[in-house]
Amino acid sequence: MRQWPSTIDEFQSCSIKGFLSTGLKFLDTASELPIEEFEERRTRLAKALVADGIDAFIAEPGYTFKYYANISQPEWEVWEPEERPFLMVVQPSVNEATGEITPFTRFLAPSFEVERARLLDMPFKDELLFVPWEEHWNPYETLRKSWRHLSAHASVGPKIMVDDEMRDFIQRGLGENGFEVVGLGGEVECVKQTKSSREIEIIRAVNTGTVEAIRAMRKCMYPGLTENQVMNVLDATIRAAGLEPFFDIVLFDDNASNPHGGTNGSKILEAATFVLIDVGTHLYGYSSDVCRTFFPPFFPQPITESEIRSLPALTREKLKVWDIVLEAQSQSINALHAGNTAASVDIAARDVITKEGYGDAFTHRVGHGIGIKAHESPYLNKGNLQTVLKAGMTFTSEPGVYLLDKFGVRHEDIFLVKETGEPELLSGKRAIGPWDP
Repeated sequence: MRQWPSTIDEFQSCSIKGFLSTGLKFLDTASELPIEEFEERRTRLAKALVADGIDAFIAEPGYTFKYYANISQPEWEVWEPEERPFLMVVQPSVNEATGEITPFTRFLAPSFEVERARLLDMPFKDELLFVPWEEHWNPYETLRKSWRHLSAHASVGPKIMVDDEMRDFIQRGLGENGFEVVGLGGEVECVKQTKSSREIEIIRAVNTGTVEAIRAMRKCMYPGLTENQVMNVLDATIRAAGLEPFFDIVLFDDNASNPHGGTNGSKILEAATFVLIDVGTHLYGYSSDVCRTFFPPFFPQPITESEIRSLPALTREKLKVWDIVLEAQSQSINALHAGNTAASVDIAARDVITKEGYGDAFTHRVGHGIGIKAHESPYLNKGNLQTVLKAGMTFTSEPGVYLLDKFGVRHEDIFLVKETGEPELLSGKRAIGPWDP
């Protein structure tokens, strides 16, 4: 008979050892992004700005700034987001003779911070260009006075696009000083939604690794563990491969009837406990976001129909719902095709769950885009009839059923939309059953 771990230290050692025994082959194709990747992104952005009739794209440190210039908000301001604007300004430059479009990038920065900004080692081959402003100046007026070339919208000032990370006071400051400010959309929004081959390999690595860590950890679980203890050991297991967890939701039985929990993590693991784990990690700045629902390894798997019938009614319902949610995920995958709407993917999964009588218990959208952010556009909900899927987009598929005071089930994997054919799985392998997640 197998001997299960009996202490937290044994549990963690078993989990990490099992994870490392996979050889971590999922890491082989992923690597840190080169300067060329960021140059290509900014060139695509410049072309998108021309297509959308926009004079410039402006971002402050955050996920979008990270995408185009590899600097996050904490990397710029380790203390907190502050009131002094530091902005990246990307304008398209069109060669009138050849029609070639290239990005012209500058940074609006406080004068005393310019040298620190230079030291950030942002991914540019050419020397960085700055528009410095003194503390007693209006930074937005300073940027407007420095504007390169006449705007195509000269009568109303340069037309600039910002995204949802841009804080309100900065948007207002730009708008009050000669800029026409519009929100993210059009071809510009599509730039970050469509992943390069390098991005895809990082997304594949971080999500496959996260799933493998869950599987390795599960094999070492023993009775009496709390949700928090499982969370802590899973986090340590993930870190053993060089991945960094940034959220980890571990829920047992009725605690999982609320999709994102909210309880204190003290519930105890027993034999027939349904375990729901939703976890996200980072690798080279890219996110995983996967979910598995399973029984612990010390709960014997019924083999025959007679054994299944002899299970308590609640356990039989767990098995039934687990299968329904897996089929819902399968049908959502079948809809993840270029040319389909985002809504169609949600509806495909929702129809399965509704026909089985659990429609009211599927309480959230079926998925979302994923990349440098765990949750990014486009969003797969039944009302999103406007967004058409394109090759190169990456999505979660995560249908779920949540039964109050009973249990919750969610399966979540990552998929790449292809030019033709079925979407490509980027999280290793899908769950097979409650004993093989």
